[in-house]
Amino acid sequence: MCTTLVAPTTAHAADGCIVLLCLAAPSWRAIPECVTPIRHLFRDLARGRGFPTCAMSGAGNSSSHAWASAPAFCPPQYTRTWDGPNGPVHSCDYAGAIAITVNGAPFSQTWWSMAGDAVTEFSSAAKAQLGSWDTRFEDDFAAWLSTRPPVDPSIATR
Repeated sequence: MCTTLVAPTTAHAADGCIVLLCLAAPSWRAIPECVTPIRHLFRDLARGRGFPTCAMSGAGNSSSHAWASAPAFCPPQYTRTWDGPNGPVHSCDYAGAIAITVNGAPFSQTWWSMAGDAVTEFSSAAKAQLGSWDTRFEDDFAAWLSTRPPVDPSIATR
């Protein structure tokens, strides 16, 4: 009797093509087939794994990941600032952003956190194409903007 033991192989949790399609959707959370792959993607990124690629995406269609860095690379509504011993200290509510490009133009940018939360900023072109989308990014920005002091018109015209 011959017994063969095969060790399980480790597979990447996120398929790059599924990730690209899901993140370009109006709301990946509303598509049951997208929830698990995107949650796996966030988990993999949080663990330092590389961002998946999609060889079948076609010319001008791609996705990429970049780590957040407040205040330069973090939306203002998600940037926190406090006084540190040597000056202001900035942090971002999100760990990184995944940019989606469609037909060579920016389409969306999904900001994700280590805890699994995410919010997507859609470009004007994406909004025109989609017609409806998850407006949480815009809603959060409007809420943040309403807490800002009014701009002094005499300063704004200088």
